[in-house]
Amino acid sequence: MNRSILILMLVIGSLITALSQQPTAERAEVMVLGVYHMSNPGHDIYNMKADNVLAPKRQAEIAQLIEVLKKFHPTKIAIEAEVGSQRIEKEYSDYLAGKYTLTSNETNQIGYRLAKELGHHEIYPVDIEGDFPWQRLANYAKANGISAKLDSISAGWGKMVQEQSDILQSKTILETLEYMNSDARAARDMGLYFATVPFGDPYDDAGPDLLAAWYQRNIRIYNNIVKLIESPNERILVIYGAGHLGWLRQNIADDASVQLRKLDDFVK
Repeated sequence: MNRSILILMLVIGSLITALSQQPTAERAEVMVLGVYHMSNPGHDIYNMKADNVLAPKRQAEIAQLIEVLKKFHPTKIAIEAEVGSQRIEKEYSDYLAGKYTLTSNETNQIGYRLAKELGHHEIYPVDIEGDFPWQRLANYAKANGISAKLDSISAGWGKMVQEQSDILQSKTILETLEYMNSDARAARDMGLYFATVPFGDPYDDAGPDLLAAWYQRNIRIYNNIVKLIESPNERILVIYGAGHLGWLRQNIADDASVQLRKLDDFVK
């Protein structure tokens, strides 16, 4: 072998070895906890029927969930409430002062309780509303004689929500959230959104526009989340409706500046 080629190969090998031994740069960690709406607000197309989370049995289960979440050691907790909300700021401040009684909303039961137990002085609302042009999609399906196909996709969400409701009836809150935060469940939900993409034609992109609108809302939420990061040592816990889970996780996984963590990392 040519001596110069051998030397070059040795140099390249040394560089590769040196680079592989370099410590990995620290990155902020972000964990999204996909939840069901514990107060039954009925804002979604399909809604879980949750029993009374304020009942003693469920309160004990909330305490169990909080102990698991503490293993992540969150430095900040973000919740599904309007970004910049003064109401949230006052509620949490009053709660710390013993002047506010927690409601059954998951932002209170998980977010406020965990933040207080960790000694956090603030909680961070990061939600932003967006367009969800479902009626336009339904109109397209009707005009093109494929309403039954859209109904089948919609029924997929209904089936998934019903399964979650059934699990909650026989399992603990933590066990229910383990299912709701599984990779399979998140992929199934995202797949139903992608199934709407073929509902469109040039200049009438009803399906693609629905998916784009949903993605737009979630990437804006993600922008609000990453603005909370002040150092690579941050660990941001995001508590959100499970319909957002796959999309926010995808944003985290695609962002090389942060590290994705999941509930499953801390359950066992």
